[in-house]
Amino acid sequence: MDNFLMKPKVDFAFKEIMANEKARIGFLSAVLKIKPEEIKSTQVLNTYLQKVHEDDKQGILDVRILMNNDTEIDTEIQLSELKVWADRSVFYLSKMYTEQIKQGQTYDVFKKCVNISILNFTLFPKETEFYSCFQVMEKTRYFIYTDKIEFHVIELPKLPEEIKENSSDIELWAKFINAERKEELEMIATKNSYIASAYEQLQIISQDKEKRLEYEAREKAIRDYNQSMKEARETGREEGRIEGEKVGEERISKLYSLLLQNKKYDDLERATKDYEFQKQLMREYGIIKD
Repeated sequence: MDNFLMKPKVDFAFKEIMANEKARIGFLSAVLKIKPEEIKSTQVLNTYLQKVHEDDKQGILDVRILMNNDTEIDTEIQLSELKVWADRSVFYLSKMYTEQIKQGQTYDVFKKCVNISILNFTLFPKETEFYSCFQVMEKTRYFIYTDKIEFHVIELPKLPEEIKENSSDIELWAKFINAERKEELEMIATKNSYIASAYEQLQIISQDKEKRLEYEAREKAIRDYNQSMKEARETGREEGRIEGEKVGEERISKLYSLLLQNKKYDDLERATKDYEFQKQLMREYGIIKD
């Protein structure tokens, strides 16, 4: 066997790590800031690749977990920058929440829904902390309207360079997910028994031939997507396609609003990832003209 190790922040590898119950409990405990013993049960629900269209080779791989039979958690890793990430996460969590109720049921069927976003880019440039938690809260007196919706955001680029003796569990998990070298992964695993289980799972899946092929295909798809987006940005700069950031954001906001009004959810999903399709829709709705 060779010394190959998957990178935990490639979503396929993270999904496989979360198949380990102890690792799963440790991760949720760290992010949700609850004691591991408070997590009575965890069940991995269907994980699937969210493709914006049939030809999409990148997509976003969700890991969905049911905790204690009363909380549904959706975890996503996004390696390439996506400026509309906040809008996208609200859209999907709202969809996850509303899909719980069936015709004829009462509103007390709703379980708490949590989104955990692990981002390899900076979402909040004015903030310095790598971890943020958002709830629906009163604006001036800061009391919670409902605890049924919650967002957790981990921005990997903001992680401190070194691990300290008093590093929190969530920081250790974020460092583990962000690590790429075997030495670093091993060192972090010594700091936390739950991360040690995650590292053990990582070693097992890394030596599985079929999983390795899936991982490498997934990593290539992400790399190809990032390259195509880089080329699109460079082409756009050469053509002077953006009249200004403000104008561009206003156009995108108008498009998304129209798609929501017309219940074009599939088009909205695709438009968040496919720049050419986004431009096509803007022409169709008269937002831009050739």
